[in-house]
Amino acid sequence: MNETPHERRSEDPWRVFKIMSEFVDGFDTLSRLGPAVTVFGSARTKPDSPHYKSAVAIAEGLARQGLAVVTGGGPGIMEAANRGAAKAKGPPSVGLNIELPFEQGGNRYANVSVDFHYFFTRKVCLVKYSFGFVFMPGGFGTLDELFEVVTLVQTQRVPAVPVILFGRDHWQGLLDWSRHTLEAGGTISPGDVELMRLTDDPQQVIDWILEYRRSVGVPEVPAAFR
Repeated sequence: MNETPHERRSEDPWRVFKIMSEFVDGFDTLSRLGPAVTVFGSARTKPDSPHYKSAVAIAEGLARQGLAVVTGGGPGIMEAANRGAAKAKGPPSVGLNIELPFEQGGNRYANVSVDFHYFFTRKVCLVKYSFGFVFMPGGFGTLDELFEVVTLVQTQRVPAVPVILFGRDHWQGLLDWSRHTLEAGGTISPGDVELMRLTDDPQQVIDWILEYRRSVGVPEVPAAFR
């Protein structure tokens, strides 16, 4: 027998405990990592894609510099980044997996995994313990995560951490639209687009993140998440 909307709503207070448990599991695991970088991107990217290969190279390079690599734990770009981090045999290769009826399944290269039911608890954990963010080409989920992070930086809820877009062929149009429509229309401020950096060079990604780490020392958890 199907539940009515009222019956489902009556269970909402109890869902708080499931939400709390996801935060506790995520925080407990990630608080032990040390400095970390989160890599976002499409679950649909194939291993023969140049972007997949670039994600492997970026994550491997970051891990060789002592940085944990965090992803959404699934296939595609997430698998590529976990694969690169695992290849370096250094800090953890972390996957924060979401339960979905299609597409998402944990990849075998994440040697530290946390499972989530709620997107919002997972997103907090993808951001909370990282001091740099790499956005490979992706779809709606990647765009959602990108604008969440940029909004936190724009509103100074987190420091001006590196927010790096990889792949001019994918991202240039979005940046142009942001300037010509959002900034020109006054819905964002001049300079907000520059909160995002764009490159096609895996080594440039690594260099930008290492430069930021040198400038701030060992990054702390942003005040927004304490």
